[in-house]
Amino acid sequence: MSIRSYSAPGQPSRSGPAVDAGRAARCTEAVRDIAEDLTVLGEALMHCAYSISAPTTDLLRIVIDLDKLNREAVAALVVRQRSQGEPLGDLALMLERTEDRLRKKYVPQDVDAALTSRSRPMRAEAGPRLSGEVPTTKHLLRQPRQRLACALTRMQSRSGIPQRALAERMNVDPSYISRLLSGERDVSWSHALILVEACDGNSELLKPLWEAAAGVKPTGTDPVRALRAYLRALRYAAGEPSDGAVLASAQHTITPAELDQALDGPGAPVWPVVKQLTTALQSLPEVARPLWRQAHSTGETAGPDAGSFG
Repeated sequence: MSIRSYSAPGQPSRSGPAVDAGRAARCTEAVRDIAEDLTVLGEALMHCAYSISAPTTDLLRIVIDLDKLNREAVAALVVRQRSQGEPLGDLALMLERTEDRLRKKYVPQDVDAALTSRSRPMRAEAGPRLSGEVPTTKHLLRQPRQRLACALTRMQSRSGIPQRALAERMNVDPSYISRLLSGERDVSWSHALILVEACDGNSELLKPLWEAAAGVKPTGTDPVRALRAYLRALRYAAGEPSDGAVLASAQHTITPAELDQALDGPGAPVWPVVKQLTTALQSLPEVARPLWRQAHSTGETAGPDAGSFG
């Protein structure tokens, strides 16, 4: 987006550098993060709004989070304007505030500190951990966002399309694509779909991973299918290992028949199978537990009741 220069009547146009280029760049980066968070929360609100059983409190919680993000974005944009040496008049008009009010409300140092310490709303939900568990590098690689990143990277690599070409198609900086594929950034479903289409991929293999990473409920009404779709997506993200490789990774704690039944049905597997399979596929069992509970509640779980298993 181009930024027009401003000059008072009779004064030469501003042609010098920004007043504080570093702060302006930080604000721009913060706005990009907030834009991603708004997209993810907006899609979460849509999922929740279309759910007949969604409590009003869940809807309101997302709306409140969206409002907070909007306020953070406004603060970042006001400081960005000042840091670029641009007048606040246009922003004051849009925000229905005086320029003096904007200067007092959005002190650059205070906004800097707030943006530096802000927590991104979906990250806390993207990777649940057991109480008291200390995160390790191996653990972090098993987080939902990293599983999604692995699937996206695999899809991009198999397509042979350079990251720069993807960036041009999405109208973003190439570094943005690099950070999406490395798991450093959250990805909205709309951006994930653009990547899928560009790489001629399969959205059904990405949607369960995106839902887990974004912390939203799976689409569809069949919990058993949702569980199977998630397990198949994990297998894709892991490089589609052969049945033998999966069983070996699970240290043969599950049988070939149990593996087939977990991925293709009928019904849903018992919890010990899900636990061993998700671990073998480089994920975290606790991420799959809510999906398994929903599937188990349908009464389609094969084998004995596994509710007492850890």
